[in-house]
Amino acid sequence: MLSVIGGRVLGEGGVLREAGVTIDAGHISAIGNEDAAGKSVLDASGYLVLPAIIDLHGDAFERQIMPRPGVHFPLDLALQETDRQMISNGIATAYHGITYSWEPGLRGRETALELLNALAALQDRLACDTRVHLRWETFNTPAAGEIAGWIEEGRIDLLAFNNHLEMMQRELDNAQKLVKYAGRAGISGADFIKLVHDVAARADQVEGAKALLAACAVDHGIPCASHDDETAEMRAGYHQLGVGICEFPVNEETARYAIDHGDPVVLGGPNILRGGSHCARLNAAESAKAGLCSILTSDYYYPSLLQAPFRLVNDGIVDFQTAWNMVSRNPAQAAGLTDRGEVREGLRADLVIIDDSDPACPRVMATIVRGRPVYMFDADYRICA
Repeated sequence: MLSVIGGRVLGEGGVLREAGVTIDAGHISAIGNEDAAGKSVLDASGYLVLPAIIDLHGDAFERQIMPRPGVHFPLDLALQETDRQMISNGIATAYHGITYSWEPGLRGRETALELLNALAALQDRLACDTRVHLRWETFNTPAAGEIAGWIEEGRIDLLAFNNHLEMMQRELDNAQKLVKYAGRAGISGADFIKLVHDVAARADQVEGAKALLAACAVDHGIPCASHDDETAEMRAGYHQLGVGICEFPVNEETARYAIDHGDPVVLGGPNILRGGSHCARLNAAESAKAGLCSILTSDYYYPSLLQAPFRLVNDGIVDFQTAWNMVSRNPAQAAGLTDRGEVREGLRADLVIIDDSDPACPRVMATIVRGRPVYMFDADYRICA
């Protein structure tokens, strides 16, 4: 049994108040200033005690696997290093964005399957509750049957519908982009151009494959997201298929359609920190101010999820509860994780203790996953029996 004492707890109603949190058998058993006698004690005096971060979309692990084009490292090494980075930034639940594309190489079938197998084998060694967010490229129609099988086997935790083909078609004349795509795929530029043209010829198969996988996911209770929706009509089509998460909509009209129809909108934490999208799309801070951003994800930079809510508050965009809900309560609800996302009795004890003495650069003092401290800023930090 563990008691976290002295911290400012974000509890029900969004109120920050000094209180103790008692953890028993991996769950929050009590919140209050009860006697901590006979328990291990973690002193959080002066710090925030918040629900730990839930990241629905992170693919920065790819940089651990392939830090440079053509340079590969073992998956177990890469995934364990990613795990350390996530827990040190307060992330207790993470959905790794594994792309299953029509491309070979880093985002092809072989890598996707290796990642699925590696994550399954490493589960007992990872501190973060690590799950699979399969990013299916919709023109990869031959893979639809296999992915449906993975869903039925319980190997997929979130399914996203992606289509980067048209963007790649527009960029084939850009030598720098072509080198990037071909290098990632491990083939020549000429072969990549041919591949793009061959894949584009499958256009008449895409809608049927989308309907098949959306129905399969819905039948098995798997949340689904559509990625980079360009129009309200595109979002409406996914909404009708039961794809209930709108991930990185391109414009305000599309984001507003999603919100108006009860679908959470996902934007990136890096967008907040950088002051805008790296590809000149929706500004996440402006969207949050307008009520058009429900969830923040790490996207390509894990530390952003710790920093972004504080930036929103410091800039006067939203209040603290609204900001922190974007990385805890809201993603939990979108993913159907009813056992976490808040500091509340009976829920999983997934907590992050944060030193906010410098709001412009908060730091994690401890991360607790299912009642177990898995990261401490200082090995001797304030814990005693």
